Amino acid sequence: MAAAQQQPDLHGIVATVVTPFDAAGEIIEDALREEVRYLLGAGVTGICACGTTGEGETLSAEESARICDIVVQEVAGRTPVVAGIIQNSTAQVIRYGHALKAVGVDALQVTPVHYLWAPSADGTVEYYRRIGEAVDLPLVIYNVVPWALIGADTAERLADLPHVVAIKQSGGDMHLLADLVHRLRDRITILAAVDDLHLPAFLLGAQGALAAIPTITPHLSVELWEAFQRGDLDRARALHEQILPVWRSVEGPNQPALIKEALRLQGRTPGIPRHPVTPVGAAESRRIAAALGKAGLLKEQPLSAEPATTA
Repeated sequence: MAAAQQQPDLHGIVATVVTPFDAAGEIIEDALREEVRYLLGAGVTGICACGTTGEGETLSAEESARICDIVVQEVAGRTPVVAGIIQNSTAQVIRYGHALKAVGVDALQVTPVHYLWAPSADGTVEYYRRIGEAVDLPLVIYNVVPWALIGADTAERLADLPHVVAIKQSGGDMHLLADLVHRLRDRITILAAVDDLHLPAFLLGAQGALAAIPTITPHLSVELWEAFQRGDLDRARALHEQILPVWRSVEGPNQPALIKEALRLQGRTPGIPRHPVTPVGAAESRRIAAALGKAGLLKEQPLSAEPATTA
């Protein structure tokens, strides 16, 4: 890694930010700025744009760069900005990476290639090596794709690459996270992304979380991390139990729409998901509202309020 490239401090609660779209599928820039400000106000220690929560798989390189430019402007150096890339070739990731580096992001979050087959372990290591050398930014491995999951042995090889600074462990199970923490936590950062298991991940030694649920519950998620840091496990467990039903209400298929509905029900401005994902129906909205209400996160809504269909 070039000496001038400073490694970002990725720890604590790194929140993912949604990409607000209007009915035509265009980015609503003012709403994106509002969301970034909201997350910063909650005290998150980093923001990731253009990941799964941000519907990064739908974004062109130019759109990704514009979104990240806005996030970098709003963050103004207060926390690291991580830019997601969800592509399926080394060349495409490098093209996106150069565009994102130009707007000033601090690191790239990159999935392994995943359509249709997983590469070999040698191919995966070479993939991240080439990206790091070409773009010269710190890399967060986004270990999320079930059929292209990176195991602990390959992760150890990846940790030897100078640009790899973290693994966001999302796919698989706690057994894999436990192995990664045990084998790699002194070499790179291990970030939890199994949204219902952040507290046990912290107990195992994960240095933070980079995940979807802090997008919905940033104040609670930050408080959970801080309670854990000061050793107040009773408070941390209570916060885990407060957050868990909210996650249960939004996990599963159509998740971009479910997350955006959870934000809308809090009085925030997430826009709608990009087609062909469609906004949630009334029954789903009521289920999410009930979970938010129990967690104390529901903004009072008019009785006639319905899920958003336009923005």
